[in-house]
Amino acid sequence: MTTAMTDPHPIKVFVQLSHGQDAAEWERSQRSGTLIGINDPSPYGYRRAERQGCEVRFSSAGREGLLGKGLRGALRLALGFDLVHALRNRAEIFRADIVWTHTEAQFLAVAMLLSLARRASRPKLLGQSVWLMDEWRRLSPFHRPLYRWLLRQVDVLTFHSPENQRRAQAMFGRPDAELVLFGIPNETGLPPLRAPARPVKVLSVGNDRHRDWATLLAALGSQDDIELTIVSRSIDPRLTRPHPNVRVVAPAHNDELLRLYAASSILVVPLKENLHASGITVLQEGALCGLALVATRTGGLDAYFDEAEATYAPVGDAAALRAAVRELAADPARRDARAVAAQRRMTSGALGCEAYISRHVALSRRVLVRR
Repeated sequence: MTTAMTDPHPIKVFVQLSHGQDAAEWERSQRSGTLIGINDPSPYGYRRAERQGCEVRFSSAGREGLLGKGLRGALRLALGFDLVHALRNRAEIFRADIVWTHTEAQFLAVAMLLSLARRASRPKLLGQSVWLMDEWRRLSPFHRPLYRWLLRQVDVLTFHSPENQRRAQAMFGRPDAELVLFGIPNETGLPPLRAPARPVKVLSVGNDRHRDWATLLAALGSQDDIELTIVSRSIDPRLTRPHPNVRVVAPAHNDELLRLYAASSILVVPLKENLHASGITVLQEGALCGLALVATRTGGLDAYFDEAEATYAPVGDAAALRAAVRELAADPARRDARAVAAQRRMTSGALGCEAYISRHVALSRRVLVRR
């Protein structure tokens, strides 16, 4: 029997997602294959908490007219978070024991709602941050004090990266800031062994603002013995035109992405400086699909994969990135050993969606016991 079946008083969890992430639509897209990437049927796997003694509900966008959409958008632009979306879900928020949020855009909105409501009792708030520390120095004189004030309403502040975590601990005086390693479903994968091939098939995937396409193309563009496939909807197509060995694709169905993973032997994640483990979803997909991993050493990625499991290059160093790829391509045994080690790490239980959700449940139990 699962914990959820035997616990007469499950933790009431409400997950506040962004306005466009409806749980039912997410599930339909995941099952139909139009949600690209290795994803759980529920948003980020949060419904798995039901097997661990929780009752899980998700935010809903509801119907919205032009006036409501305009008001919500204007207020979001002014505040930097979607207060109206939180207000529309306030009944479920206040019904919960604890509210989980996926990014700061949601926890800041819920924190303001809790502050404005001034109720005698309120749910606890788990505030998960992704971009806040990267953006902090660029915030306006209005937003910084507002966000500092709202952070006081956050009972558990979590980060995917130790670099983010350390910065928050120092900046906000929050020694209780927690590291929660993000994870994708890791129940199935591809054998991490690839036959040597020429040209070497290299894959790079991502739409994140911190992808360093310029350095990737300086490293691998116009290399006759390397075939580079970039999966992205955000790359400037002008960057790839001078390089005949590079193609850019945007799969419409998840099976297309999985075929690209299966056809490649090395995954490269080129990154600009960041604090939030940019690229970790793709690295986990690559490990699960049996590819050797090459990435820029930034954002705390080495908290997920160590140097026996991934090869790292310095930020902006095209020569080092090229050398890392060529060394793996020239030594298939070493390449496959790295791929095996990365997949073993990915399926060990330390990473993955189940571990990610288990950390949320454990942190929730801890803060609710304190209450």
